[in-house]
This record gives sequence, C-alpha cells and structure tokens, in this order.
Amino acid sequence: MNAQQSNINEQDAAIAFSSQAPVFDELYQDNPIIQYKRERVRNHVERYLQPGSLILELNSGTGEDASYFARHGHTIHATDISEGMQKVAREKIAMHHLDNKISYELCSFTDLKSLQNKGPYDYIFSNFAGLNCTEHLEQVLSSFEGLLKPGGCVTLVIMPGFCLWETLLLFRGKFRTATRRLFSGRGRTANIDGKYFTCSYYSASTVCRYMGSFELLSLEGLCTLVPPSYMQHFAEKHSKLYSWLKRKEEKYKNKWPWRLIGDYYIITFKKKGAVGGLALAGC
Repeated sequence: MNAQQSNINEQDAAIAFSSQAPVFDELYQDNPIIQYKRERVRNHVERYLQPGSLILELNSGTGEDASYFARHGHTIHATDISEGMQKVAREKIAMHHLDNKISYELCSFTDLKSLQNKGPYDYIFSNFAGLNCTEHLEQVLSSFEGLLKPGGCVTLVIMPGFCLWETLLLFRGKFRTATRRLFSGRGRTANIDGKYFTCSYYSASTVCRYMGSFELLSLEGLCTLVPPSYMQHFAEKHSKLYSWLKRKEEKYKNKWPWRLIGDYYIITFKKKGAVGGLALAGC
C-alpha cells in the first residue's frame, strides 16, 4: 500500500469512527472490561509521567484520556483525524472546564511533520489500537524523535497478530473471528456501522525495531487472561471468574508469553539514555 492509499484508508477509518462519535461514550461507558482496560493503561502511563507533563495524544477520540490526564495536572495536545470525534471531545472538555489544559488539532498520525504544535513534548501517547489503522507504522514512529524532549517517553497500545482469546473462539465455531489476525499479512478489513477500512496488526518486536534508538522500558499484555471487551456481559455473568482472571493477569502481564498474546499490548519507550530498560529481546 502506497502513502496515498494509506491516507485514503485513514480517511475511511475517520469516517467510520465519526459515524459513532455522538454515541461512542454512551455505548461503552457501562462496559466493565473497557473500564478495566482504561484503568490498566492509565496506571501504566502514570508510572512514567512526571508532574505537569506536556502530552501529545494521537487518535484522541472523544477525549476520555485527555480529560483524565488534564484533571491530574497535565497539559494535553489532542490530535485525531476524525472531525466527529474531535467535536464530541471539544464539547466534553468545555463542559468540564478543562479548556486551559487541553488543545486540539485535526491531524493524521502519518503526517505529524505538518503538526502545528510541535512541542517538544514530555510524553507521546496512543491508546486502544489507533495506530493499527495504518500500514505505515514505521513512518509514524520515526516522527517521534523530533517531537519528544530528551528523556521523554512514548506509550502505545497496539493489537498484535495473535490473540489467545480470539483463537479459542475456534471451539465456538467462530472461524472468521478466530483466524482474522492469523491471516492478516496485508491487513484485514474492519467494519464499523457499515463503514470499511483496513486494520493492520503489529508484533512488539516490529515496534521495537521501528523505534530505533529509543529504549524499551516496559511491555505488558492487556486482555490476555481477561477476555476482550467485545465479549458482551462476560464480567456480569461470570463475576467471580472475571475477578480471578483480573488477578491472574495482574500477576502475569509482564511475563512471557502472556505479554505478547493479549487483545492488545502496552509498550513504553524512553528517548535516548534511558536507564534500566529492557533488552530488545524482551519483545
């Protein structure tokens, strides 16, 4: 896929997510697994955030994470290619009187060279697989060097090419869902509300390679033992099992192979001169 086709794909993804923007929060706010995912990601980021950090958020969506970090004393430049998502985010931020802590820019993460607010930033953050909407991830990650301060950190939440829970769906006869990542060398078509775009999957080792001179600080699986959030009502129907799975995931999230086979993984890097990082073989 060339750059022009990639841009078309991102625009298709933007249209798909824009169509859901007005009801996005309403659809997912009562899903306990989504709340679990957000808490896990935020706890991870807060281990590396310094007080009063300036954060560049990619694919910021409806501003849920921007609002959270703003309330905790940080300043966020929220970027997204979806006009619908940014409209909802602006309304939400204004309602919570966080305008002085959050700025916005309509910008594709594959075109960060055109970003008007170039920082430099203390932190770059991308949640819930927004970066899976491009086949030019190397291009995206290579732009971080010029946007980040020395010693700054990057946290990305990405979907890998294998998910244990999805593969187990073979035993429920859901062959297409169970194998969609396994045969995704050129990406797989995703569908949101009748709008189609291509989703690509990336291993942690690929991301480490693309991050070049950055040092890997942490890698942990997300929804490895806890089921993916699309398994509707699992937490409510199996509350004791769900609580047990959360405890086990907390214990094993950083260990092989569990850090690599979840619905997502959370990966954090530090720019140059990081101390105590993991070897790239840890990917």
